Formats: sequence, structure tokens, C-alpha cells
Amino acid sequence: MPRTARLIDGKKIAAEIRAEVKAEVDALKKRGITPGLAVVLVGDDPASHVYVRGKARACEELGMNSFVHTLPANATERRVLNLVKKLNEDPKVHAFLVQSPLPKHMDENRVVTAIDPDKDADGFHPVNVGKLLIGEPAMMPCTPCGCQELMNRTGNSPEGKHVVIVGRSNIVGKPLAALLIQKARGANATVTICHSRTRNLAAITKQADILVAAIGVPEFIKGRMIKDGAVVIDVGVNRVEDPASPRGYRLVGDVDFKEACKKARAITPVPGGVGPMTIAMLMRNAVLAAKRAGK
Repeated sequence: MPRTARLIDGKKIAAEIRAEVKAEVDALKKRGITPGLAVVLVGDDPASHVYVRGKARACEELGMNSFVHTLPANATERRVLNLVKKLNEDPKVHAFLVQSPLPKHMDENRVVTAIDPDKDADGFHPVNVGKLLIGEPAMMPCTPCGCQELMNRTGNSPEGKHVVIVGRSNIVGKPLAALLIQKARGANATVTICHSRTRNLAAITKQADILVAAIGVPEFIKGRMIKDGAVVIDVGVNRVEDPASPRGYRLVGDVDFKEACKKARAITPVPGGVGPMTIAMLMRNAVLAAKRAGK
């Protein structure tokens, strides 16, 4: 009998986390604190506009304050930095982020570094990255935390497991590795990071008890690269042309889903896997920032 992987339902787990966050929001409101999340959007990137609308909608559903600041693509970097300074000083804004990608004439690192680390909703500030690495409490990166929650809430704890991460970005690969190697509950994994210069990639991915794909290449991970019974976390979201679709395209992950389902024990779908978790963890970060500010 061919194996059929169990689907890891990111929508369901994200809904559970949102319910937990909603309870915390209600408790904070009783103390006179309404968590506030701000987003700075520069330019006309269609995907960014979709993400920002989703974040604003999530805030509304949870009873949080949402502040969206939209700037034109030709805005100067100084204008963005001035807005960041204003948000750093605004007591109604407990956490915020500057949506990437930024226009090419801006230095994204300079903008991120200007954010108050205590209000860094994405967990990208170097101070928070450093705290993550050494295991201190910090604002955590949303997508890596979402991946970890998916593992732990579905009975697939990484503890004592070999986790292979394909991708070394500052957004997913590196911070996820830092999360999973911590001496902490729900971590304690042995982690291998693979990337574009890795030799004999398939030989390494086939060793994974948990395989995480985060490289941005459609359906790159094939069934032959997956160990029988592995857990597969697919972070990728890629548009591929599909004339049969009303939109002319369909969304696929970094994993060949049909092939992977024959080998994996459990797998995240795309869409509906890691994606919903990212916004849920963002909401949790905003509430955490509000609780810290309230103290």
C-alpha cells in the first residue's frame, strides 16, 4: 500500500493560536491596554498589499488597534526613517514592521536597525536576532516560530530529531535553526542547514526526520529526496503558470507535493500550511510587546 501523508492543517492551528491571543487581548483591555500593531508599506508591490490587508483584518478580528502607513515607491529613505522614529515614540503602537521588499533605492538593513527592538514585530532587528541565538527572551521571527508551533502542536516535536533545513535566508533558514537548537522544550534538535552550494543535497535531505524547505524554488524537493516517514514543512509559496486556473496561475510550495505525500508521514500543504501561522505569530508578538510595555 502506498503511503499517504497526513496533512498538517496550518489554518486550524493558526485559529487555535488566534483564540489564545484573543483571550490575552481581552485581558489587557480590562487593564486599559489595547495592543496596537502598525505596518509601513512603501510602494505598489501587489503581494505586499495582500499581506498588509491580511494583517489589518487579523487585528480587527482580535480587537487590536491596526495602523497602516502607506508611502509611495518614490518616497525617500529619510521619510521612511522619520516615520519609523515616530512609531518608536508612539505609545499607542506596541509593535510595528516595515513591509519588505522595500524599493531598491533604500537600505533595508538601515531601516530595520532603526526600529526599536522592543517594538520589532518581525523579530528582524540585530538585537533580537542576537538574543534569539543565545536563548534570551526577545521578539521572535514569525515564520520560524510558526514552523516550530506546527511541529509541536501536531505531535511532531523536533526534540532529539534530525531537522534538515533547505535554505539559509535571514528570514527563515537561519533563525529557524537558531530556534530549534536551543536547550528548551520543543527544540533540542540536531540541525543541518543546506543551501545552493551544498554537495550531494539529496543524500542529506534523506537523513531528515523533519525536512523544512525554504528556498523559493517551485517543487524543488522531490520524493526521492525524502526519507520514508519524515515530516515535511514546506515554507515556499510560488506562483506557477496554469492556463486551467481562472487566475492563470496556481500556488505551489518548494516541495513536489504529490511525490512527497507518497513518502512523508505528515506534510504541510501550500496554501494553508505555514502561511496562516506567520500572521498568527505576528499577532502574538504584538500582544507580547503590549504586555511588556504594560509592565
